Amino acid sequence: MNIIQAILLGILQGATEFMPVSSSGHLVLVPWALGWPSPGLAFDTVLHLGTLLAVVSVLWRDLVGLIAGSLATLSAALSRIGHAPGQAKPVTPEQSSQARVAWWVILATIPAGLMGLLWQDQFEALFGSPRWVALFLLLTGVWLVIAERLGRRVRQVEQLTLWEALFIGLAQGCAIAPGISRSGATIGAGLLAGLKRESAARFSFLLSLPIILAAGLLQAIKLLGAGDAGATIVPLAAGFVAAFVSGTLCIRWLLAEVRRRSLTVFAVYCWIAGMVALVLTFVK
Repeated sequence: MNIIQAILLGILQGATEFMPVSSSGHLVLVPWALGWPSPGLAFDTVLHLGTLLAVVSVLWRDLVGLIAGSLATLSAALSRIGHAPGQAKPVTPEQSSQARVAWWVILATIPAGLMGLLWQDQFEALFGSPRWVALFLLLTGVWLVIAERLGRRVRQVEQLTLWEALFIGLAQGCAIAPGISRSGATIGAGLLAGLKRESAARFSFLLSLPIILAAGLLQAIKLLGAGDAGATIVPLAAGFVAAFVSGTLCIRWLLAEVRRRSLTVFAVYCWIAGMVALVLTFVK
């Protein structure tokens, strides 16, 4: 892979990881359609690390708040166990809400982890089938339209129930299949749970952290086991920077965009991309 291809795929990964249009689907279809060589495990791992850093760079205040709120509630709970209740340090309502969101992020990650472990081989097989990717892109568009039509968009993340958080996590698990957008699935599920668009998008981006980190670590372990040295340092670095920059810009843009506009435009894009890809699978 040359440096131009690495930069373009890095930009593609960073942008489509967070827009509801499926990054995995694009990373399967674009190299296949253009006849580029397979990026390889090393490159895929580096791109995931770039998008991970993008989320941290934009939502670091949210992350600090979640950690601080969780530690405050944990400290208060331990204090009550070890001392008289009157001596326990009170937890503020803001800290309690932050701890609640942190728990929802953890719980909503579990379904994707279980689905990945149970059906890893089946999901991986789909990456070699552009036709299935195209069909899943069409399905992503349908999901976004349903979420827009049925979602009430009146609640904040702190108001989610346990079962609603797990429902969003289940949607994220389905997005392991290439062509089903992770952000599209989770934002759509958030809308169906009654979240406002911006709250659904922010929760989706927070949910991406453990799943991207887990995927990156898993790929890194496989990479070390395979001893893959197929990618040089320059394309790797170029892809990493491109994924980080495009991912950062995309998150900031999307958080502002969903305040004003619906997700229908992304649904239309998924339908167009899916139809073009589907046609190509029959003629290519």
